[in-house]
Amino acid sequence: MRHATAATETMENNPLSVTDFFKICTHCERLTKKDMGVRIPRPLGNGPSRFIPEKEILQVSKVDDRMESIFEDAFATLGRVDNISMVMGFHPQYLESFLRTQHYLLQMDGPLSLHYRHYIGIMAAARHQCSYLVNLHVNDFLQVGGDPKWLKGLDMAPRKVQMLGELNKILAHRPWLLTKGHIENLLKAEEHSWSLAELIHAVVLLTHYHSLASFTFGCGISPEIHSDGGHTFRPPSLSGYCVCDIANGNGVAEEMDGNHRATEMGGEVEVLMERMKQLQECRDEEEASQEEMATRFEREKTESMLVATAEDEDSVPSRDVSRHFEDPSYGYKDFSRRGEHVPTFRVQDYSWEDHGYSLVNRLYPDVGQLLDEKFQMAYNLTYNTMAMHQGVDTSMLRRAIWNYIHCMFGIRYDDYDYGEINELLDRSFKVYIKTMVCCPEKTTRRMYESFWRQFQHSEKVHVNLLLMEARMQAELLYALRAITRYMT
Repeated sequence: MRHATAATETMENNPLSVTDFFKICTHCERLTKKDMGVRIPRPLGNGPSRFIPEKEILQVSKVDDRMESIFEDAFATLGRVDNISMVMGFHPQYLESFLRTQHYLLQMDGPLSLHYRHYIGIMAAARHQCSYLVNLHVNDFLQVGGDPKWLKGLDMAPRKVQMLGELNKILAHRPWLLTKGHIENLLKAEEHSWSLAELIHAVVLLTHYHSLASFTFGCGISPEIHSDGGHTFRPPSLSGYCVCDIANGNGVAEEMDGNHRATEMGGEVEVLMERMKQLQECRDEEEASQEEMATRFEREKTESMLVATAEDEDSVPSRDVSRHFEDPSYGYKDFSRRGEHVPTFRVQDYSWEDHGYSLVNRLYPDVGQLLDEKFQMAYNLTYNTMAMHQGVDTSMLRRAIWNYIHCMFGIRYDDYDYGEINELLDRSFKVYIKTMVCCPEKTTRRMYESFWRQFQHSEKVHVNLLLMEARMQAELLYALRAITRYMT
């Protein structure tokens, strides 16, 4: 780090001196004298994530040769390596599957034209006020020849696209309300009708970007420096560092992270491991009856209602993207509130493996296989570690997280004991899960830091991959079941 000295020169066409704002090193002082009047953007964040130190993210690509190859392929395909991919790089196997699936959905042969695909991505991301994803796909939409008029608002898009707004709204916030009537309205709209294949493609894109918005907020993804909201021309107000150090993220994030880790509470991991051991012993000794299992599910479903999401004032400020969707006041509502009854969705009656997979593959070839591989990769991914402990079987914990998310959506697995969830997931973790899955735009750094404080950032990113994929599958199950009911 260069030693900073106070600048004495004033910038041309600017009545304020450089020292009115910040200190600069001698190297930067020479540059300001040489290039006066040039406005140089400065990143607003420190690296790809506001929650994870930049050095940890960049270290992954340095130690893993496979990551270099994955990033090269991504750049060759998209012309960029976005910050989402950088953070997912903690888990190369998953990232490879994710990029392969996303590439197929957006760029390979399929029922929908390219500009339709990106516009649907905009609609889905906007539903959760995810300006990061909206801005990415606004650029992509224009690059593939999309009509700029559509970007003025959903009401400027073709009627066929506008009709997708209701499906987008329900899937994003209350998928249990989706019926075959909604499907029929899209498939029998005369000249504005969707084909079954087009609708399947649209449903997969909507669920993909709803869940990706969850991941984006859950990991605190920052816009790239060249993107809208990713830079500023205002000099930083911090003293003690040269602007070049602050712009590169040196000094600040590391200190904050170090202070945070220094105050961590001990014993959290050991307590969780002991609970897993005790639950396994109980499993081996006796199995609960079907009646008891059903009761425990209903209890957990009801209790999940009582878990409050974060308050609006704590949410990440977002740019106005409401023009890309209808009915902004429509949001998540707990489905078991008094007076509203929705039957439990039993996976034994309609599952991804036995029903959804084959329907998607039949109407949109190969996508069912790609999605299945991605679901399996997130669900089964393990390094057999928990924080500093090695050789740990984490399957019980991963299953509890996945099934808790599905439970919040009313989805029940008859062979799972939902009593395990309360033993393994504490309240702060449940608040994080519910917020990220149901109201991701309200996710905060404080919430991210409050759960699993002794765990590595890579492990928390793994949790976010589980949340993202479990949410996507839950939405898909409701949508595909409604389509199946329409077809039969």
